[in-house]
Amino acid sequence: MKSNNNLLFLRSFVKNPKNVGSIIPSSRFLANAMVKQVAWNGVTAVAELGSGTGAITRYFHQKANGKTKVFLFEMDQTMRDNLTKEYPAFTSHPNAAALVNSIKAGGVEHLDCIFSGLPFFNFERTLRNTLMEQIYQALKPGGLFIAFQYSLQMKKQLSENFIIEKIEFVPLNIPPAFVYVCRKKESNE
Repeated sequence: MKSNNNLLFLRSFVKNPKNVGSIIPSSRFLANAMVKQVAWNGVTAVAELGSGTGAITRYFHQKANGKTKVFLFEMDQTMRDNLTKEYPAFTSHPNAAALVNSIKAGGVEHLDCIFSGLPFFNFERTLRNTLMEQIYQALKPGGLFIAFQYSLQMKKQLSENFIIEKIEFVPLNIPPAFVYVCRKKESNE
């Protein structure tokens, strides 16, 4: 299965490198670095943006309780179909830029946390702004946004709407990655 996922991921990268960002799925070290940031016993709704082949999904699938609503966002149709088959209790959506409408259609007002593997800095500024606004609106007050990036270029933009609680470097990933752990700013912060 892993080699099939790697091949699928590579094909998707070749087809659209700006949207994929890497030639192979995230490592278990990166997935663990992201998932361990959350107090799972209080999570009722979560989203993952850029779910890909489920490299991170499988880790929070083990942590989330059976009542946690999970929204997966993946543009690549083949990967999204695979996620739907592997995680039938989760809902899969094609466009993270429609995050707020997607969760509301799923009966959720706000998310406790959002994970992201989207290569934000590869996107046009308008799309980046739209995604940041959607993430901010979708999170509950004080909700967590946990994203990995391959550089620190998003630090300034993230700090506009979020308190960056920490940035953890994960060297055991190809390429090495930074995990941003961000908390939604309150309107008066």
